[in-house]
Amino acid sequence: MDRKTQRFLLLIVSCSVTGVILGGTASLAESSLCLQDSKVTSECLTQDPIQKTLQGMSTGLLAGAGAACGAVWRLRHED
Repeated sequence: MDRKTQRFLLLIVSCSVTGVILGGTASLAESSLCLQDSKVTSECLTQDPIQKTLQGMSTGLLAGAGAACGAVWRLRHED
């Protein structure tokens, strides 16, 4: 594997991990804020917080990987 490919994969992995952490944290915070609201809705009560967190993590994974691919694509076309 050449150096450019390794850097590309490292960028994708690091952005994906960051996206997973941020997406999971944001979803978990949203779930807890939903329960602390003055008017709790039935949607808030029926949501599984673990499932909501996993959805946020998967969204963050895709967003991070997409951002890394977009950044690399832009850098390669600028050269």
